[in-house]
Amino acid sequence: MRRTSTDRCPASAVTSLASAALLVVGSFVCAGAASAQAQPGPVVDVEWLAWNLGSSEVLLLHADMRRASYEEGHIPDARFLDMNRVVWEGNPAWGTEMRSSEQVGGALRQLGLNDDTKHVVVYGTNPLFASRVFMTLEVLGLEGRVHVLDGGLIAWLASGRELTTVEPPNAGAGVLTLNVRDDVIVSADWIRDRLGDDGIALVDARPDDEYTGDDGGLGGRVRPGHIPGAYQMYWEELVESRESPYLRDRSDLVDLFEGAGVDDGTTVVVYCMVGWRASYTYLAARLLGHETRFYDGSWRDWGAREDLPVVTGSGPGDAR
Repeated sequence: MRRTSTDRCPASAVTSLASAALLVVGSFVCAGAASAQAQPGPVVDVEWLAWNLGSSEVLLLHADMRRASYEEGHIPDARFLDMNRVVWEGNPAWGTEMRSSEQVGGALRQLGLNDDTKHVVVYGTNPLFASRVFMTLEVLGLEGRVHVLDGGLIAWLASGRELTTVEPPNAGAGVLTLNVRDDVIVSADWIRDRLGDDGIALVDARPDDEYTGDDGGLGGRVRPGHIPGAYQMYWEELVESRESPYLRDRSDLVDLFEGAGVDDGTTVVVYCMVGWRASYTYLAARLLGHETRFYDGSWRDWGAREDLPVVTGSGPGDAR
């Protein structure tokens, strides 16, 4: 386990990332190198993006809760995706949950997503915004068409490329067919019925104090602890650092997931406190090719229910 943190929302969890973007200095890398990533997976690098920027088959989204971050400077051709149109406060109101597929699909259609769009690339000053959009678009049936820019805005600046304040013209609306999946987001009852199943690996993306219960369950707002059988893998372990938010090498990711009880053929189920941090674990699991499920209610749901078992301490505990 890495650290203790009281961060529970993306605005505070990685505040330093936005300011760090202004301090990065790097050398320009030829966009022609992107040919090595001709068939992108869940994550693309800046070379691939630069090579494909401006293509009618690519929709680039700058995801954030605040439009001001977009207006201060964004990657050319990027359109602003308001995260408030992707998530809502949830019930209770201190959580966040995915909005309906009709609401999210409508927002994306207005930004230019249609059936002819082959690639949707998402980035932000905060990696959790991008990963949350990635998970959401996979729920909407865009698996294989949605990608996250590794390193986000920091990576773009580090490559020597510039930002713009010019907003691209209105894309107009087209035909968008959604094939909504019902097997990505799971409920507390779904998990409870599978506790102890060797084919399921529960991964908790929260920091030490929340996982062990030392945080007191957010000061008594929920019960402290974690789901029985869940291994802790704090989401920030998946990136190099807050100042360098690139995904770690694949071999490192494999080791981390193996340490969290994930084997070949295992279905990974991720959760955190309110569903932000777990989205990055979801992204990493999908990058490694794992079948992955997302518990959107996360601990603010599980910890509030008296009928569900809870474990405290640094170990996963008995899942049976």
